[in-house]
Amino acid sequence: MSDSLVIIPTYNEKENIEKMIREVFSLSVPMHLLIVDDGSPDGTADIVKNLQKEFSEKLFIEERKGKQGLGTAYIHGFSWALKRSYQYIFEMDADFSHNPEDLIRLREACVKEADVAVGSRYVKGGSVKNWSMERIVLSYFASLYVKTILWVNINDTTAGFKCYRRKVLETIDFDKIKFTGYAFQIEMKYTAHKLGFKVVEVPITFKDRTEGTSKMSMGIFKEAFWGVLQMKFKKIQSQKSKG
Repeated sequence: MSDSLVIIPTYNEKENIEKMIREVFSLSVPMHLLIVDDGSPDGTADIVKNLQKEFSEKLFIEERKGKQGLGTAYIHGFSWALKRSYQYIFEMDADFSHNPEDLIRLREACVKEADVAVGSRYVKGGSVKNWSMERIVLSYFASLYVKTILWVNINDTTAGFKCYRRKVLETIDFDKIKFTGYAFQIEMKYTAHKLGFKVVEVPITFKDRTEGTSKMSMGIFKEAFWGVLQMKFKKIQSQKSKG
């Protein structure tokens, strides 16, 4: 039994998913893997289910009908994980923009000191590859905007590569997490920060996908822009405060 679970939401990732699964399972630290698939018409779920025969008891899949949003996919995965005994729970993309080997470094950060370890492009040692200058500038200033408005000492506020200690997800009230797209990543970090958890950034190299189609859009950035202003005035309570 592993104490670590990697959650990967998928929608049309047939080009990447088998390779990603095999790389995660080849790591020196044993990890389990949960795929949350939103009804991919390209057969992504079928590939995963076929691989379950080879990786029984450590590869899992939850299938949902239609695209319901990144945030709801992760919350579905978090709830699934908390019904089991995992202590370290990861968010990760399927498209190899996140290097599977960095999972070990994120876990180490949580073992040593962090409550949330963020794979960061914008700290010393972090970088991006295969991005246009326009996208680099947009992403950097998006994170700077969030940092300024919300007064959080996190450089890569929009990062989607993270490790949570179990107690963080047990404390956050998922019913109060409003956003489902790009802003979800910001809201989760901000909520953890406001609840007093220690967020640590671990430098990574973010590499743009080479297979499949990007899910990024201007609508996603707009949600993040307006969402940050709403978060500024949001009252944050822990799950334990409900009642």
